[in-house]
Amino acid sequence: MAAPQDAPAVPLLGRRILEALLAHRLSAAGRDGDHPDARRRLVLVHGRYDPADSAEFTVRIDGSPRDVTVAQHSSVLGIAAAWHDHRAADPDGDSILVVVTDVPDAAIGWDLRGHAVRGRVLNADRVEIVRQRFGATRLDPRIRTERWLVDALLDAEPRDGWPQTGGVLTRATALRALVAARLDLSDRDAVPDADTLLAWSLTSTGPRWFAALDPAEQKEITDWLVEVAGPAVRPLMALVAEGRGRDAMPLGVVASAVHTSPGVDLARAGFALGSLFGRGVPTDGLAPFAAAVEGALARWLTDHRQDRSVLRGRALEVLWRADALAAEAGLSNDLAASLYLPSAFEARLRGLADSLSRSPEEAEEALSRLNEHRLAPLWRHRVRTAEAAVRLVRRLAHPGAGPTSVADGVTRHLADWGWADAALTVLWAGDPDADAHVAAAYTAVCRRVRQWRADLDAEFAWRLAQWARTADQAHTTGGCLLVENVLAEIVVPLYEDQKTPRKDQRVAPLVIVLDGMSSAVAVTLAAEVTEAGTWIEVAKKGRGAREAAVAMIPSVTRTSRAALLSGAPDEGGQAVEKEKFAEFWRKCRTTAALFHKADIAGEPGQRFSTELQTALADTSTVVGVVLNTIDEALDHSPQGNRTGWRLRDITHLEELLDAARSYGRPVVLVSDHGHVLDRGDSTPARTPDGQAEAARWRTGTPQEGEVAVSGPRVREGGGTVVVPWREDIRYAQRRGGYHGGVSLAEMTVPVLAFSPSPDLLSGEWEELGGHRVTPAWWTGGPAPQDAAASAAPTGRTAALSAPPRAEQPAAVPAPEPEPEETRTTLGWQIVESKVYKEQRKYVPAKRWTPDRVAAVIDALVEAGGTMSAMAAASRADFRRTQTDGLMTVLQRLLNVESYPVLEIIDNGARLRLNVPLARQQFRLDE
Repeated sequence: MAAPQDAPAVPLLGRRILEALLAHRLSAAGRDGDHPDARRRLVLVHGRYDPADSAEFTVRIDGSPRDVTVAQHSSVLGIAAAWHDHRAADPDGDSILVVVTDVPDAAIGWDLRGHAVRGRVLNADRVEIVRQRFGATRLDPRIRTERWLVDALLDAEPRDGWPQTGGVLTRATALRALVAARLDLSDRDAVPDADTLLAWSLTSTGPRWFAALDPAEQKEITDWLVEVAGPAVRPLMALVAEGRGRDAMPLGVVASAVHTSPGVDLARAGFALGSLFGRGVPTDGLAPFAAAVEGALARWLTDHRQDRSVLRGRALEVLWRADALAAEAGLSNDLAASLYLPSAFEARLRGLADSLSRSPEEAEEALSRLNEHRLAPLWRHRVRTAEAAVRLVRRLAHPGAGPTSVADGVTRHLADWGWADAALTVLWAGDPDADAHVAAAYTAVCRRVRQWRADLDAEFAWRLAQWARTADQAHTTGGCLLVENVLAEIVVPLYEDQKTPRKDQRVAPLVIVLDGMSSAVAVTLAAEVTEAGTWIEVAKKGRGAREAAVAMIPSVTRTSRAALLSGAPDEGGQAVEKEKFAEFWRKCRTTAALFHKADIAGEPGQRFSTELQTALADTSTVVGVVLNTIDEALDHSPQGNRTGWRLRDITHLEELLDAARSYGRPVVLVSDHGHVLDRGDSTPARTPDGQAEAARWRTGTPQEGEVAVSGPRVREGGGTVVVPWREDIRYAQRRGGYHGGVSLAEMTVPVLAFSPSPDLLSGEWEELGGHRVTPAWWTGGPAPQDAAASAAPTGRTAALSAPPRAEQPAAVPAPEPEPEETRTTLGWQIVESKVYKEQRKYVPAKRWTPDRVAAVIDALVEAGGTMSAMAAASRADFRRTQTDGLMTVLQRLLNVESYPVLEIIDNGARLRLNVPLARQQFRLDE
């Protein structure tokens, strides 16, 4: 006979429900030792047992373990037989038999029920069990009315149990715990937000668990998540429910690109987008979903608090998949203007490649578009290569005249052409991920630069050959600073021109010789030394530029370094250098000590040797240290042909600078000669009619690309040598680079002077800010119309035929308080916005007053979005030595939620403002 339709369904019971029921019923009995249930071992429960659960387990009752056996019976005889067998198997024990049955109480005789707990068939109060499992005293009444929630909580309890509330179990607490368990979220206590759920969708376990849930529970969980995390969650959870969780964020990227890319046919693209999402995904939440995905990606790409490699992998996984989905839907061409798709980055890069053959202005615009792409910070190495190409195109637009003299050549090489060499080194290495079209464009720029630089080197070599016939320390040098005069003309004044009137209070300089440092290496190292604001680059007053000396001929270590450290033309090894260095300073009535590679390192646990540490601590002793890292890399390792040198790449350099700063010593970074790199196209060794003495000089008769040089400063070959000016000629086996020739890169000796404090030196010295030593074309300004005019005016070169550069403009005065009617600029709109005022609460920036922030923002707008950090500091009326730290604080003020509104680029030399993003983040258009 069929059961009546209104008969209650027999509840399905699982092990956890029984455990909770036993703990509740038997523990309550156990508190009263005389209660008969304390000794009873039969428990009758109404229901049916889940066959997937174990029929035997152990439960703790009042702290003691008790074995439990579960049996399922639908007849009184079955129940009686099970109880008989259980007692026979364990007559004196305390094991428990639970019989799950649908037999009503009335059908079971008193003789059997008398053995059962409570003397009847128990009903499992599921709501009450939930309360117990959470350790709550009371339940939110809404929980009792939501059967799905009670069932889910009973089913989803973690192995270590639910968190114990100790008070009222609210619906929100129960749902938060349930969602954390069902979705396998790591933070069980936090209410999940959209960012958390987007990241979760890329995992494997949680999304798989959610997809396996009953659709009714999926809907309820999704509804709650929409309440707490916003409408963006609904499309996300719909995709996860369909088993497409890993495609959720990529689809969001495509949706965002469709709605934000200009020129997209929304009707066609919308249809394609709908086919990607499918019918099961609600379309009303796509806009907030796409915005949430874009916001999460932006934060992943700019968040510095986490491991960048993890973020990089996560973001790229999403974006590459988004590109594949866009291609599947035929949307790749429509979304070429996307800010996130990798294919759009490639499209912008190809556009930049096309612009390189047209005009610098077009190349600048193309580079700006490339930098706007959100992958630009992630693929900084690729952008750096593109930036080098644009810089070189900018410089080639006005190649100008060649060197008018040797002095003019080395000065301008350090001030201008060496920067081009640095950019060429980056571009020559290329972009390994670029396609053939982009690579061909880069190759064309490299060839143009090589030809331009070869013309300069040829002119310089001819002038050098004429000059070398009579040039020496005792005769006119045409305004040149010679390498043998660096100590006398730079280091001695750096020691003597200190503000203290007493000699015994002066701080002796530290002279660091970077063997083989070229101008290209020097300019990048100098920028890094000063970028932290702990060192100030200085020059003799009236020079207006860095000093550049002329190496000995040929430009080899044996002669050039000996001359540098001896203060006179000389040759020899380390013993000669040590002796002559000390002798030079004895003549200046000062003690000195020189340290080579073997003298520097200390014992285990010591940074420096005892001798070096002692010398550094004695600030009356001039200390010289020779570092060979660059020269050795050129000779022995492919590392010599690197795209750039950083302070950390040169062994002991950072530590020496730190030590000098701690003792208050000024520092001179100087080379003994420069170098050229082997770019893979050097000619085989050739010695047609003479003897090849080294990699870049020989005796005999000059051929194409070579010149014969004779004179007092030629220390090899009996006073006459044949040296190449072309950088692709060598006379030795192939290496990372070479020196010994007479190209500008080899003959120019950079001399960089630094002070740890602006108060150390007298008025005979002046600060060289980054804007004074960086050529305008490097940072986005125009290349000089006449290259000869790019050399800074100095007392040493003032008499030369090269026209002097125009006077540097005076520092921009501090802005006057803005009248009220002019406070409509972008800067004032930002600082007076609610978002900025809220942002300022969390950034300690007392010195960044609103007028200063507004002044810098408006200056950036006037400059097209990019300007030097030094100029920005001047605009805000700050000292230039404080630039780095101040700009970092300004960045924190403007980068709302870590979005890159303001970026610090070029190793801290420049600032870049994203105006559209600034307007968006500060809600200026709302």
